[in-house]
Amino acid sequence: MMKQKLVSADKHRTGRVPLSKFYGKTLNDAEWRFGESEAYLRDLGALDETSWLGKQVIIPNYIQGASNCIVSASHYSVCCINECDSIMREIESAIGRPMAEPSDLLALVGNMSAMTSLDDEFPVQLSSSLVKQIESIAAANGGEVPIHGRLFSQWLHYVFPHDCAFPHKSGTASQLSPNQYGDGYLAQEDDMAAHSKEEVHEASVDKEEVHWMSQWSEEEELIASYEGLLSKNTGGCKFVRLACLLLFVGAVAFGIVGFGKKGAEKECLLPSFNGKAHYV
Repeated sequence: MMKQKLVSADKHRTGRVPLSKFYGKTLNDAEWRFGESEAYLRDLGALDETSWLGKQVIIPNYIQGASNCIVSASHYSVCCINECDSIMREIESAIGRPMAEPSDLLALVGNMSAMTSLDDEFPVQLSSSLVKQIESIAAANGGEVPIHGRLFSQWLHYVFPHDCAFPHKSGTASQLSPNQYGDGYLAQEDDMAAHSKEEVHEASVDKEEVHWMSQWSEEEELIASYEGLLSKNTGGCKFVRLACLLLFVGAVAFGIVGFGKKGAEKECLLPSFNGKAHYV
């Protein structure tokens, strides 16, 4: 029901609702569930502040946020189902390997459907922007896409904006429950009223004009080890490994590092997406 209410306010199907509409539902529709403060939404990673439309609540990040979990015990919470998991399982099953060519992913995902609510779905629409992004990810990794990385998860978010959460870089969003966050997790009525009065002129523009992918960032984070795969696929890696080995040998010769230290060569096996890739 919460998702359905938010999706109904997402006119362009970007997976985002203006903060003014988010608070407007609380004030005008007597909806008690959308009352988190702006600061708390930001800490949860549920607030997009990159668009010219102003501050927007990211629907899947909000639904899956800690504020909507039921704390049943000190060691676990009952939270909303991550609807992106079933999408990812389907992709993993069809691809059958950790790397995939962009053409295979486009063909596979292009035949899937996106859910807008429990009773409504629509065919996936792969815009030229989405095609360009998946090809760019592949180009940075020797022609194939690591499907267990932040960039592919980011791509899935824009393909399935109501189901897949936007993957923030590690350490930039928290999962503090309201009790852990403390005072200030709820918005004051005056603040909600002020935000709800903000005008958002989104009805007169199309999806591309609202810069719906303004939150895209090019920093990769791998959630699985691609050591053997990416070292073969990334151009220039042999040279980088050789350079690292020479530096390591030189450092040992001058007594900078000892023989007992490891990992110098492993560092060189990490992929580079515009120099911003690392393994988490």
